[in-house]
Amino acid sequence: MSPVQTLRRMNRIAGWPLLLATFLARLPISMTLIGLLTLVTVTTGSVAAAGLVSGAFALGEAVGGPIIARFADRHGQRLPVLVTALVDAALIALLVAAVAVDAPLPLLIVLAVVGGLCMPQVGPMARTRWVVLIRRGPERGVERERSVSAAMSVEGVLDEASFVLGPALVGVLTLTLSPTASVLGAAVLLGVFGSVFALHPTAPAGSVPERGSEGRIARPALLILTVPMFCQGLFFGGMSTGVTAFADNAGHGDLSGLMYAVMGSSSAVAGLMMASLPVGFTLTARVRVAAGGLALLTLPLYLGHGPVGLAVTIFVLGIAIGPHIVSLFGLIERAAPPSRLSQSMAIVLSCLILGQALGSMIAGSLADLHGHQGAFGLATVGGAISLVVTVLVMRGRWYERDPKAPEVPVTKDTGVSAG
Repeated sequence: MSPVQTLRRMNRIAGWPLLLATFLARLPISMTLIGLLTLVTVTTGSVAAAGLVSGAFALGEAVGGPIIARFADRHGQRLPVLVTALVDAALIALLVAAVAVDAPLPLLIVLAVVGGLCMPQVGPMARTRWVVLIRRGPERGVERERSVSAAMSVEGVLDEASFVLGPALVGVLTLTLSPTASVLGAAVLLGVFGSVFALHPTAPAGSVPERGSEGRIARPALLILTVPMFCQGLFFGGMSTGVTAFADNAGHGDLSGLMYAVMGSSSAVAGLMMASLPVGFTLTARVRVAAGGLALLTLPLYLGHGPVGLAVTIFVLGIAIGPHIVSLFGLIERAAPPSRLSQSMAIVLSCLILGQALGSMIAGSLADLHGHQGAFGLATVGGAISLVVTVLVMRGRWYERDPKAPEVPVTKDTGVSAG
């Protein structure tokens, strides 16, 4: 299946409006994290302080995400997404105001944590919507698997595209207006398009919880995925902080978002290509190859690059990111209980966010002590640990389809199939 065929398949399932809504609703997530890094760095002059604030926001999101997603699985997505999108937009604006008046760093960290707690989990909920729509459709067998694979690939691309355009938009708004405008812009986008996503007709109803082991979320196949996803977060934390430190030391701190976006562009293309790979190239094998790429392709970062050389290096590095994330989400879809799919995805995604939060905090200190290469070291560590775990611990048989498993969750409202 070519990338064009993948997109056409998704258009047949639900149409472009859902794709557009899911993309614009998640764009503020990357904008907020990169925007806070830039805003606090420019305002305070400390990369370490900026890493603490950005990391605190991500940490709050890691804690709040599974709670919001669990509520959505049980009672439907519309209300939690709508409420959290509007509330969080106001909280982000309040955080920007606190930075503008030189509030103490502990207060900024508290506000960042609260703002992260209320960030709606658009990515996991969007993936759940696609799976529900596909399971409700007429496709069966291989065709259904191809549609699910296409959905995971496209959603991975939308994530990566948000990582591309989010930092790029932060860079443009910072250059043309101010760092403050970039974070406020994220708040506006969140309030508007988070509401659009919440009110879209495809928002699924809640599901009746499954009984016994079938509904248990603490299963090895799912829990092991939290480790490589956490490592991906460490990778992101090290890379974003390292790029920010490199740009700031070069006297171009306002360009950090644009430089980081270079990596996301190649990652998005590579992620979209995942739906074109043969079925025999299993998801577990894809994760292992991608994890190896994450580790090995960071090694050129330690050469003495100028801005152009670093941009080329991180562009090549991005080729491993999209396949790693897309393959992990494909495995989550196979390992999760159908009635707790959003929560399962949110838990694993929270590990990425947690890794990014801790990575930003640690990498900020490393950058202050050892420069941008110190921060990049954390990215190498993340890729190496992911490779070791996926090769030595992950088992392909855990993710084989169970023919006795129910294909669809049961809605709370009607007692019939909801997807």
